[in-house]
Amino acid sequence: MNRTKGDEEEYWNSSKFKAFTFDDEDDELSQLKESKRAVNSLRDFVDDDDDDDDLERVSWTGEPVGSISWSIKETAGTSGSTSEGREHLKNRNSFSYTQLPKPTSTYSLSSFFKGRTRPGSFQSLSDALSDTPAKNYAPELGRPKGEYRDYSNDWSPSDTVRRLRKGKICSLERFRSLQDKLQLLEEAVSMHDGNVITAVLIFLKRTLSKEILFRELEVRQVALRHLIHFLKEIGDQKLLLDLFRFLDRTEELALSHYREHLNIQDPDKRKEFLKTCIGERLTLWPSTSLPFSAEDSVHIQDHYTLLERQIIIEANDRHLESAGQTEIFRKHPRKASILYMPLVTTLFYSCFYHYTESEGTFSSPTNLKKTFKIPDKQYVLTALAARAKLRAWNDVDALFTTKNWLGYTKKRAPIGFHRVVEILYKNSAPVQILQEYVNLVEDVDTKLNLATKFKCHDVVIDTYRDLKDRQLLLAYRSKVDKGSAEEEKIDIILSSSAVPAALGTETSTWTDLFTGHYLKASI
Repeated sequence: MNRTKGDEEEYWNSSKFKAFTFDDEDDELSQLKESKRAVNSLRDFVDDDDDDDDLERVSWTGEPVGSISWSIKETAGTSGSTSEGREHLKNRNSFSYTQLPKPTSTYSLSSFFKGRTRPGSFQSLSDALSDTPAKNYAPELGRPKGEYRDYSNDWSPSDTVRRLRKGKICSLERFRSLQDKLQLLEEAVSMHDGNVITAVLIFLKRTLSKEILFRELEVRQVALRHLIHFLKEIGDQKLLLDLFRFLDRTEELALSHYREHLNIQDPDKRKEFLKTCIGERLTLWPSTSLPFSAEDSVHIQDHYTLLERQIIIEANDRHLESAGQTEIFRKHPRKASILYMPLVTTLFYSCFYHYTESEGTFSSPTNLKKTFKIPDKQYVLTALAARAKLRAWNDVDALFTTKNWLGYTKKRAPIGFHRVVEILYKNSAPVQILQEYVNLVEDVDTKLNLATKFKCHDVVIDTYRDLKDRQLLLAYRSKVDKGSAEEEKIDIILSSSAVPAALGTETSTWTDLFTGHYLKASI
C-alpha cells in the first residue's frame, strides 16, 4: 500500500487512543482502564496492516527490523528506561496494581511491528506471537479504595442503622457486648423502620439467650411487638409461648397454644385436645392448662360441640352415600367433607341434605339452630339459600308462612322480602314466584325497582294503576313486547279510563272507574 508524504505524517502523528495521564485524579480509574485497553489493542492494530507485508522495514541504523541483532539492541536500550519509568509510575499512581511478570525474553513495544524473515534467518517475533495465545500487557487494576468502605467494621450503631435502612451490606458481628447490641436496637427503634428493627431483632435472637432477650425487650414495647409479630409470621411457636409465659400474658399464651393444635388432622385427637381446653384432662395432654377468658371459653365449648356433631354427621353420610339408597345423595353427591367446616357452612349442609329430619337428630337444622343459638335472620338466610338451590319452592314458601293465635296465616321475612327476591332470582326462580314475593315488599319505590329489574311486568302495571298515573302506564307500554299480554292489559286499563270522558262525566275519577261508580252515572 502506497501512501503520500502527507498521509504518512498524519498516520504517525494521530491516534484514536487517549494517552494515560495523572492530571485528573478524580477519574483515575477510568483513565487507567482506557490505557489498558489501548495497550492490549496495539497488537490488533498492527495485525490489520497486512498491505505492508511486501515492504522490508529497516531501523534508523539501517538494520532490518526483526533481525536478531536489531532485537538485542532494542532490548538493551529499553531495559533501563523501563525500570525507571515503572518506579516513576508507582510513586505517582494512588492505585495499587500487580506488576508485570518478567518474561524469559524481553522485547520492546517496537518489536511488535512485523518483519518478514528472509531465507536462512531466524523466525521473527511477530511470527512467534501468532502461534501463541494473546496476552494482556497492561497491569491489572485494583479495586478502588472507596468500594472497600462497604465492608468496613468501623461503623457506629447509628451509621450501621442508616446503612441498613438504605439496603446496603453491613455486618452486625462487630457488636459483641450487650451494651453495643442494645444501643444498636435503640437506634433502629428511633429510625421507625420496621425492616431495620426486625433485622436487628433477628441478630439479637441469634446472639443472646432467651432470658436476656426477653428481659431487655420487656421494657422496649415497640421492639417487643415487632418480635411477637415476627415469631407469628415464621411460626416459631415454641419461642412465642416462652415469651408469653415470661411476660405473664396468660390469655395470649392460651390462644397461641390453641392455634398451634388446630393443625391436628386427626378429628378424634383434635376433639380430645379441645376437651383439655375446656377443663377436662385426658391422657393425651395431661399437663395442658390453658387459662382462657370467659368469652373465649364459650367459643371453645361451641367449637368442641360442633366438631363432635360433624364427626357423627360425616360418618353417617359417608355410609349413606356409599350405599346409594338415598335420593338426595344420588342426585347431588357431596363435593367435600363436613369436618372442620364453620358453623354457617355446617348449617347450610344440614339444610341441603337433612332439612326434613326431626329436631331430635344431630344433623337436623332446627337442632343446630337451638344448640348454637343461631339468630332467626342467619337461619332463614342460610335455609333459603339451600332450599332455593334445590328448587324446593314449597319449602321456601313454608319458611316464610306463619300462623297467629286465631289460625290466620301470614308471610313474614326477618331478612326483608327484598333480599328474598334477590336470592330467588339468583337461583333461577320462576317469574310467578318472584312476582309473589315482590308484591310483599312494602316500600313502593323498592317494589317498582325490583319489579322493573327482574321483569315482573304485572307488578309494575298494577302498581302504576294503584298510583293512578296514566303517564307512567303510557311510558311503560313502550317497554313491553308488542302484542304481549302485558301490552293488552295496559290497553284495557287505558281504554277503561277514557270512557268517563267520552260520556261527558267530567267528575268521574280513577276511584269511580275501579269501584264501578262510573257505571251508575252513565245509566
